[in-house]
Amino acid sequence: MLAHAEALPRLITMQFYLLKSKIHRATVTGGNVRYEGSLTIDSELMELVGMLPYERILCSNMENGNRFETYAIPGDPGSGEIILNGAAAHMGKPGDSLTIMSFTAVPKKKALKWKPKVIVLGPKNRVANRRGI
Repeated sequence: MLAHAEALPRLITMQFYLLKSKIHRATVTGGNVRYEGSLTIDSELMELVGMLPYERILCSNMENGNRFETYAIPGDPGSGEIILNGAAAHMGKPGDSLTIMSFTAVPKKKALKWKPKVIVLGPKNRVANRRGI
């Protein structure tokens, strides 16, 4: 029994919570306070940074300093849409600039070499720069 208990600590691996995906300078294109909730994101942008439908995201509004959590839902591919839905629609307005982030837990060995997938958007929410992709 003791041998089993001694082996247990080796089975537990410390995880580090790191940035997985980031869409920087996303311009809000609309809002729908009556929708259930979430943030609609052009599905091509989501795919580019490895963000999944219904994934938990953290958003920061660069215009008013608001930070909020919600989940991502895919919008029309190539549309450039970034739509605040439900309660999130109160956190900004069309024209505001958002940073949209998702995170993941990774073991230390992987964390030491980790590179998040990051895109910076320009006019009409088109990709202006990319890192880690």
